[in-house]
Amino acid sequence: MTVTIGRRELLIALGGAAVAWPLAARAQQPGKLPTIGFLSGASALTESQWAATFVRRLHELGWTEGRTVAIEYRWAEGRNEPAEIVAELVRLKVDIVVTYGTPSILAAKQATSTIPIVFAAAGDPVRTGIVASLAWPGGNASGLSLQKVDLADKRLELLREVVPGFRRLAIMANIEPHARRQGSC
Repeated sequence: MTVTIGRRELLIALGGAAVAWPLAARAQQPGKLPTIGFLSGASALTESQWAATFVRRLHELGWTEGRTVAIEYRWAEGRNEPAEIVAELVRLKVDIVVTYGTPSILAAKQATSTIPIVFAAAGDPVRTGIVASLAWPGGNASGLSLQKVDLADKRLELLREVVPGFRRLAIMANIEPHARRQGSC
């Protein structure tokens, strides 16, 4: 015996399932919201704008802090070794760690091999041991690589092609915050 379902019946069944599935999924979820561990190497005062941008973008993607997602903020306050802060996030059983800066990323990687770590910026994640390679990061860490140093030669080469008569170049940089974070100040 074969049962034939018409196109209309199939669309009604799929439409009903599409409406019922999210409701059933919500009914089965435990009371704990998905939790993001937000780790910054600086202070809440200096990084409030970055944190606000992060929360705003989450909201644009449909995540509302306190309703659909919880965020555990931790601030290293400039300490080079944020290991105990990351250990606290691991004890809290956050679902993901969001961070930036080599010391914070390495501390998170050392603290857990199971919780996903997403980093906003890392100078050279391969050389520092954050990831195995850019093509195949492996492990539980992934994010944005700045690669400023590796691309400097190419950028100068491109500048020389675009502006053939250029003879001098001045570079201004504020290395103090970076040096302080690395412990050399």
